[in-house]
Amino acid sequence: MPKKPLRTMGQQFNRRSWAEPWKIKVVEPIHMVSREEREKAIKQAGYNTFLLPASEVYIDLLTDSGTSAMSDRQWAGMMLGDESYAGSANFYHMEKAIQDYYGYKYVVPTHQGRGAEHLMSQALIKKGDTIPGNMYFTTTRLHQELAGGTFVDVIIDEAHDPENLHPFKGNVDLNKLEDLIKKVGAKKIPFVSLAGTVNMAGGQPISMENMRDVRNLCNKHGIRVYLDTTRMVENSFFIQEREEGYEDKSVAEILKESCSYTDGAWMSAKKDHLVNIGGWLAVNHEDVFEQARNMVVVYEGLHTYGGMAGRDMEALAIGITEAVQDDHIQSRIEQVRYLGSLLVDWGIPIVQPIGGHAIFLNAKEMYPHIPQDQFPAQTLTAELYLDSGIRTMERGVVSSGRDPITGDHKYPSLELVRLTIPRRVYTQAHMDITAEAVRAVYENRKNTKGLEMVYEPKYLRFFQARFEPIK
Repeated sequence: MPKKPLRTMGQQFNRRSWAEPWKIKVVEPIHMVSREEREKAIKQAGYNTFLLPASEVYIDLLTDSGTSAMSDRQWAGMMLGDESYAGSANFYHMEKAIQDYYGYKYVVPTHQGRGAEHLMSQALIKKGDTIPGNMYFTTTRLHQELAGGTFVDVIIDEAHDPENLHPFKGNVDLNKLEDLIKKVGAKKIPFVSLAGTVNMAGGQPISMENMRDVRNLCNKHGIRVYLDTTRMVENSFFIQEREEGYEDKSVAEILKESCSYTDGAWMSAKKDHLVNIGGWLAVNHEDVFEQARNMVVVYEGLHTYGGMAGRDMEALAIGITEAVQDDHIQSRIEQVRYLGSLLVDWGIPIVQPIGGHAIFLNAKEMYPHIPQDQFPAQTLTAELYLDSGIRTMERGVVSSGRDPITGDHKYPSLELVRLTIPRRVYTQAHMDITAEAVRAVYENRKNTKGLEMVYEPKYLRFFQARFEPIK
């Protein structure tokens, strides 16, 4: 498959058409509810798309977490579930797949990624510790804070500029990291928290060179490196495409080399691994493994199932092998690029370069008249749903939460709306409909008013907060 962006409306290329590397066996009917029904639904949901019933949604781009379509091989594997409480055969299949493709020694299963984040944070972080990382992710930072640590962002400055075309905006700024080590001391840094394709930056990748440099710097100071591998297969594709010396290596080879520069990883298997539930923590140090294996029994389940059924572990093991196939991952990313290229052609502001799992609309630029304390990104999610029944996710001031010391909103430089593309679920026609909905909302932007928050939960408020239109 040629490594070029897909054609967009109004453009002509001298090449054959592109198609997904799969065919459809089973369909799930969807339908558009009326404008009147959508207005009622979004009001009842407090203008929070997380609180909408799925039955009221036409095209669901809220998340790619657990929303992928499984293959015939994965469904067949579900029939081979060994539901033994201890020592399920499916666990050993999953363990071997993780060891083969990611290269870590020890594996602890969890029900999903945040279960692994919790185990890792409790095992490694002490009160007063500092955890540097290439931009925060919501649940990761919360688990680090609940364990007594403080997250510090050491990503490169280009990551905070949605129009900057740096090919690896997920890179760590080595000077920022070294300055932080000098400031707080290496003993106060239990690990550096890396992420592949940085979600909050717009799905932007980290380069192999940067991971290698981070590893070398941390070795000098005796600091461990842990990796969020949730979308590391996508990150490996970008390395293959953009980094010199990797164009002839397979995604699987690049993935394993990436992991070799880290001491362990946590995984939300609901993304790259093409399953509806599941996760894992994998480490190379036996002391961390022993702690995590003890804690998983308390918080998740026995160390050979960790909150998953045997059938789920079998589907996960098969999903690992499917996810690293080059034609699969290129198809996945090219569909995202197709949607993004339509929006760019129409002058709609999005984060660039286009990332791996989603299109991120720049709500701050779309709604310059709506201040951040009136939640422009949250407003945009509601407007998209009202226009076309499309569900998206806010990634701005609501997701950022409050400063634990002052109690004020955190105001990130990026105020984004994420259009997240599930794997192997929607067709190119769905992408066309989505692009046209965004354009319709964009053309009406000057008439749009913001929201006020009327209910705010204590933790991860973006999941359950409620809003009302500004009067």
